[in-house]
Amino acid sequence: MSEKVLMKGNEAIGEAAVIAGCRYYFGYPITPQSELIEYMAKRLPQVQGVFLQAESEIAAINMVYGAAGAGARVMTSSSSPGVSLKQEGISYIAAGELPCVIVNIMRGGPGLGGIQPGQGDYFQATKGGGHGDYHCIVVAPNSVQEMAELTVHAFNIADQYRNPVMILGDGALGQMMEPVDFHDLPVIPVEKPWATTGMGEREQPNQIDTLRLNPEKLEEVNNTLQKKYALLQEREVRWEETFTADAELVLVAYGISSRIAYSAMELAREKGYKVGLFRPITLWPFPKAALEKAVDKAAAVLTLELSAGQMVEDVNLAIRCSKPVHFYGRTGGMMMSPQDVFDQIVKIFATKGGK
Repeated sequence: MSEKVLMKGNEAIGEAAVIAGCRYYFGYPITPQSELIEYMAKRLPQVQGVFLQAESEIAAINMVYGAAGAGARVMTSSSSPGVSLKQEGISYIAAGELPCVIVNIMRGGPGLGGIQPGQGDYFQATKGGGHGDYHCIVVAPNSVQEMAELTVHAFNIADQYRNPVMILGDGALGQMMEPVDFHDLPVIPVEKPWATTGMGEREQPNQIDTLRLNPEKLEEVNNTLQKKYALLQEREVRWEETFTADAELVLVAYGISSRIAYSAMELAREKGYKVGLFRPITLWPFPKAALEKAVDKAAAVLTLELSAGQMVEDVNLAIRCSKPVHFYGRTGGMMMSPQDVFDQIVKIFATKGGK
């Protein structure tokens, strides 16, 4: 496709996955990501791919495990409680060092919650989620265009580092429609000599296993994983910053919240308040050094989330608690407005005696 196409965010992820070479999708429907599974059901047969609606989220993630082990580019998707059910399988996939893409279009929680947008899965996505010392790479788009771009990127780096990648979106981004340009998305093929594709000319078969009863061997595996995670923190950190050079207050937000924050920042600038915006694009690895530098000259930070304040911890860690970190959020599927954020900005400036 060389022209822009008006698509929902969920559909844009699906088309980008096909462009990236994904030919296997296993999932189970749940709002607000059902358009993605519907899109893959229609699209994959057109490219000789395999779509399968599993009997459960648990079954789906284990099918992903099998396809990834065979070297396929494979994806699953769900929303908050469905991703919770996948966590054991995600831990297995990370332990087996298998590449795959997992999409979470977050809804309000906890529990079954509601189908409106939320960002309450930040801890689950960035702090592991399942058992053991492992990490998913986590990317957070803030537009339908970026949902497409980061999907292709997710498949590329999943293969490069042999690691699961999670695309952390939300119900607003999944449902909103925007023009998308699929032209020239960089697809990077990766050789997979480790894949379980039969003996071929090998002397020994490839084997993927996550049960290691010898503690010395298991520690070796963990050490290998930690070295990979350290490399990811050096190489694969992404962020975007706007007007941070002279900002007295830096807003920190990701996903849909960052778009609301941007509008609030523009409003504040019009009123004479020196406000900047820092947007993490990779939530893990978190852009710690970049954020610390971005707030160097600021007096304070305001973190904005559709949660009770989960990213606040990473913000405080990144800036080493050197500045006051304020928080404003909405929960349960409620959305903040630019005016709501602007009102918070005015309150923070008032506490230090004006602009």
